[in-house]
Amino acid sequence: MTSVRSFVAVDLPAGMRDDIARIQREIATGGLRLVKPELVHVTLKFLGSVPEEQIGEITEALRGIKSAPFDASLKGMGAFPGKSIRVVWLGLEGNFLELYQAVEDALATFGFERERRGFSPHVTLGRVKNPSPEVSKQISRKISQIGDVDLGSFRVDHFLLKKSTLTSGGPIYEDLAEFLLTDH
Repeated sequence: MTSVRSFVAVDLPAGMRDDIARIQREIATGGLRLVKPELVHVTLKFLGSVPEEQIGEITEALRGIKSAPFDASLKGMGAFPGKSIRVVWLGLEGNFLELYQAVEDALATFGFERERRGFSPHVTLGRVKNPSPEVSKQISRKISQIGDVDLGSFRVDHFLLKKSTLTSGGPIYEDLAEFLLTDH
């Protein structure tokens, strides 16, 4: 039985990629592995390895989501979890919570666990493989030097089911299905 490593996401507009790359250059630090700007996205739900024959059913469930398009902005910068940094992110404003909840509800029947920590809309800029106080200090200093980040607004009018193939050169993402958001 073949499985597909997959997730549900919102892609960012291509026009924001240069700004993301610029910010990544400013925060680049030894120990921080940056996400390729063209791969930066908003993860609504990570599904993990899904049996290939279930992808069609999942697609149909996601197609049934009724959620209105909305405006979003990419602003603010921070790190998870705090003192021992593992993830550096850009924040998002917009109605992502409603869309996230609709995705959670649609996929609950497939046995996917609901996110226990809640949903915090963000895009991951980089990950720290081996956290240390020194790396965390360097990253925190660079984030504070950059200050308030505001990359502008964009319209969220669709979301995607994506396949992720892990390679030694980083992940390769492939769109499996696109779902348009419409006013009910």
